[in-house]
Amino acid sequence: MKTGQKITREELLEKIFHKDFEEIKGQTLRMTRVRIPGREVCLAHVLNPSDPTIYQNLGLHIGTHEGEDHSGEAIGLVHFTPWEAVVAAADCAMKAAHVEIGFMDRFCGTLVLTGGLIEVRTAVQEVVRFFRDELHFEAADLTVN
Repeated sequence: MKTGQKITREELLEKIFHKDFEEIKGQTLRMTRVRIPGREVCLAHVLNPSDPTIYQNLGLHIGTHEGEDHSGEAIGLVHFTPWEAVVAAADCAMKAAHVEIGFMDRFCGTLVLTGGLIEVRTAVQEVVRFFRDELHFEAADLTVN
């Protein structure tokens, strides 16, 4: 089968359950996707949005940030597995540059940083470097938009 070629549901089930396929054929099956976290920086991206709705949709204007205006600030997005790594990443980012934590989720591994473009880029670069070089995580390349 070629990469990117689609297969039917039956072909998928036959591949997964190749020995038992005839026994389960026609039965109702429940499939569950399970994610097993590795040691990875899955996403490291810095953007400098010009549209204020991006800040609003990220919730950077509510909660602990209520009344703050982050318009014009850069946003750093970093995602990790295992998810708890986000705590160490936030500490690393705060020590590397003058940035604010816009959002941090230790249950999903998401870190959102805000600040000046150079500061956010520096913080995200240091997080990627630390996790790749010191903790030996697989690390996505930093992308900037």
